[in-house]
Amino acid sequence: MNNNRRRNFRPRSQKNSFRRRGGSLSSTTTNGLSNGNVNFNRNGLSNNIHSVEKTMQKYQQLAKDAQSNGDPILAQNYLQHADHYLRRYNELNERRENISEKTVASEKTLQKDEAEEKENQISSN
Repeated sequence: MNNNRRRNFRPRSQKNSFRRRGGSLSSTTTNGLSNGNVNFNRNGLSNNIHSVEKTMQKYQQLAKDAQSNGDPILAQNYLQHADHYLRRYNELNERRENISEKTVASEKTLQKDEAEEKENQISSN
């Protein structure tokens, strides 16, 4: 083993992009004021209905455990977290139902248009 040998320093090829998420370097300015939250990207956790539900259940279980251990303040804290995820879960459910209703309505409209088109073709012949 050659422990006395020093390794040569190799600089990183894009040092400035380390752990940076997508987006531009500068934030959008409005009236000369910069808004640092413009380029904020979520990692998608709060948009996945299954992970939101799982997180909500986790906090509910933590609240039950804290209550059984005799810590009502911690239990209340966990219940507030669970309530937040419950509201997010309901919001995602509502959005999903609205999208499915729009899809069903557009499919019915397409079917109706196709039926009218066929009737027009039959009557024109």
